Amino acid sequence: MRFYMKIMRGLVFALLFSAGVLSSAQDPDFSYIKKVNGKVIIPPAKSKPVVIPKFKFAPVIDGILDDPVWKEAAIFRDFYQTSPGDNIAPSKPTVVYMGYDEKNLYIAFQCFDEREKIRATLAKRDDVFGEDNVRVWLDTYNDERRAYVLGFNPFGIQQDGIYTEGKGVDYSVDVLMESKGLIHDWGWAVEVKIPFSSLRYEAGKGKLWGFNVARNIDRLNDEFDEWMPIDRNISGRLIQHGKITGFDGIKSPKNLEILPSLTLRESGRRIRASAGSENTFKNEPIDYTAGISLKYSLASNITFDMTINPDFAEIEADAPVVLANQRFPISFPEKRSFFLEGTEIFQTPIQVFYSRAIIFPDLAVKLTGKKSGKSFGVLLASDKGPGTFSKEEINDPNMRKKIEEFLGKRAIFSVVRLKKDVSRENSTGFFGSYRSFPEQKNLLLSLDGRYKINTKEIVQFQVAGSYSRRCFFDPEFEPAINPTQAIKNKEICGGNVFQEYRNGIGIAYLISLDHTAETKGFFIEASGRSRDYRADAGFTRRTNTNSLFGIFRLSTKSKPRAKLIRASWFNSANINYDWRGRIQEYSFASSLELNFQKNTSFRFEGRLGFEKLYEEEFGLKRMPSRPDTGLFFGDNERSTPQASLSARFTRQFGKTFSSSVSSSIVFNEFDFDFGVPPRFPRVSPASMLGSNKIDPGTGNSYNFSYGFEWKPISGFRLSSDYQFNSLFRKDTDKKVFDSQLLTVNSTYQFTKFVFLKGRLDYDSVSSNFKTQFLFGWTPSPGKSFYAGYNDNFNYNGFNPYSGVYERGFERNSRTFFIRMTYLIKESFD
Repeated sequence: MRFYMKIMRGLVFALLFSAGVLSSAQDPDFSYIKKVNGKVIIPPAKSKPVVIPKFKFAPVIDGILDDPVWKEAAIFRDFYQTSPGDNIAPSKPTVVYMGYDEKNLYIAFQCFDEREKIRATLAKRDDVFGEDNVRVWLDTYNDERRAYVLGFNPFGIQQDGIYTEGKGVDYSVDVLMESKGLIHDWGWAVEVKIPFSSLRYEAGKGKLWGFNVARNIDRLNDEFDEWMPIDRNISGRLIQHGKITGFDGIKSPKNLEILPSLTLRESGRRIRASAGSENTFKNEPIDYTAGISLKYSLASNITFDMTINPDFAEIEADAPVVLANQRFPISFPEKRSFFLEGTEIFQTPIQVFYSRAIIFPDLAVKLTGKKSGKSFGVLLASDKGPGTFSKEEINDPNMRKKIEEFLGKRAIFSVVRLKKDVSRENSTGFFGSYRSFPEQKNLLLSLDGRYKINTKEIVQFQVAGSYSRRCFFDPEFEPAINPTQAIKNKEICGGNVFQEYRNGIGIAYLISLDHTAETKGFFIEASGRSRDYRADAGFTRRTNTNSLFGIFRLSTKSKPRAKLIRASWFNSANINYDWRGRIQEYSFASSLELNFQKNTSFRFEGRLGFEKLYEEEFGLKRMPSRPDTGLFFGDNERSTPQASLSARFTRQFGKTFSSSVSSSIVFNEFDFDFGVPPRFPRVSPASMLGSNKIDPGTGNSYNFSYGFEWKPISGFRLSSDYQFNSLFRKDTDKKVFDSQLLTVNSTYQFTKFVFLKGRLDYDSVSSNFKTQFLFGWTPSPGKSFYAGYNDNFNYNGFNPYSGVYERGFERNSRTFFIRMTYLIKESFD
């Protein structure tokens, strides 16, 4: 009987709901859109907080919207098209419903559209913002600085992240929630249940949350329709959002999450040949890594985390990058969930914290939270990565002497971050870090701030000071003048007399001004890092440099129905100089960006510049007591004017195919004379004379890239990215290198939670292929099962140990693995 009563109740509600659907879909009323001097007048109902009602009964999350409880919900309608239009009438109506109970927040989205034109696929999690979707911003501290962004496509597949003013969205966050979407004859709907235990928040009587909701219609030039209007002449998004309240009846129990993980692997690898034998491939016995992560919510806004042996390397590898002729280090994104959770608190304008500097942590703990406008984060980690060496290195007598002191030792990281909100949109912060390892100590302290001068302009600053006790390379050191120090250097710093073991004090600074308006804007930044500045817990691309950068933009007003929707013209200039005041480089650039219908865009850029190299930036500088020991062959300084041209085109072709292509040419780019052996040995005049000294010279580089994504059916995606880069040296008329990188990804999504994935990476410089086949089951964040196979081999490549050319296929390594995680969650009142 209860079953039939539920059906009858659903039919009655469906009839009433259908009447509302027809009325909303056929007779949209846009009288609420009122402007004075081009500025939107916000209706009174939106300018005051919306009270979210408490539900007596929970809705069924099925995407049907037939539960009577939705009639009691707070309703959000009357949206504005904020892009490409400027707060004009939306192309399609949207209605959103919201309510809550003691444990969960409930949201329903009702999106009217023509069924056959809806763009949606059975995508994997965090890959839905390239098609029709809805998304909601929840500023759970009402600080107008940070908000959860929770998105869903028409099937209810999720994408989530953290939006931070001035930085954008970090989609690496995973929020545990339940959602279901369905496509109907009138359009599509999504229902969502978000446990409050998945969020960090402040709740209680009178507490406000910042709130906005948007709908993204992909085929209509990526149209965005939002509940609150967005003024393009105001810098900042969250300050323009609405407010919700009424969360008086939330229970805030203490939550404990336990996430055990187990990885089984059977692998093999090529090993170095011993004397008198050939290189061999060694199959390793089955190995396993067990890990565990704990998360304990001390309160709704304070969380303690701990992890032992976090490892996700087999699941998702780093994308290939061009390493040839690279002078400075390259950063890679974090993928380990422990370091992704709450990462925004540790972010500052200067990258003083870079979690990938913690290579292989065996233990890490973290405490993060926010209370009364004060945010804090503390992280401690033990890293066995620097003291881990291969069996071949350990058994090599020559290598053993160099690594003996570090073998089995751990680097210890300590990180502290404090941040205080000052008035409505300003903040000041402190950062401190300490890293220790044998013969290496590094302490860094920093102050930073973000201040909004007016509605259009924001100032950011940061100053950092570092103290290090370590080996510093001194290109001007003269052993003959200071033999005592030379002996000390040789003993402590691995036999290199030019590495001086000493104290080093350095500074880094950054200050910027950002002016944002609809038709014009500019950004100015000054930054620098001194010669002895070190951030061992962070990422530093270059030291002994200062930079001044400025860019100015002019844009047309958006015309969403015109062939040319918007045009923007950018002009920029920058100059880099060292701490002696010597010019390192400068450039002037001008670019034009055009946005057309059907998600089509063009960008053209021209650049003129100048670059200068100094011998001591690369190695030893010639000195009076050793005039012949400079690293450069010939002149100790090199300089050249430079010019470049580039173009980029992107287009979406209907529902199933999108692509982008770009090309550039750089005149007088420097070849730093590193070579890429064994395939591309050095081609400088010095190398042809048999000199080991480097001889930088100029040449022309050519760069081309192409990428596409193809979605022929709902559950299948194929994407590819191809890059070609080459450099030809002028003085010897020889090729320095050419590099081709190819990545192909294919995914078949059987269900929302079950997928099969294949990936191929190819690097022409090393003639190397990396392949991966992965089966995954991920019903929710924290619960997963993976089975995969990784292979690494060369084709017509070079032996990684001897450098000898090898015809055909030669495998370098392979791994079969199974990884399992299971989230256990308990609540305590």
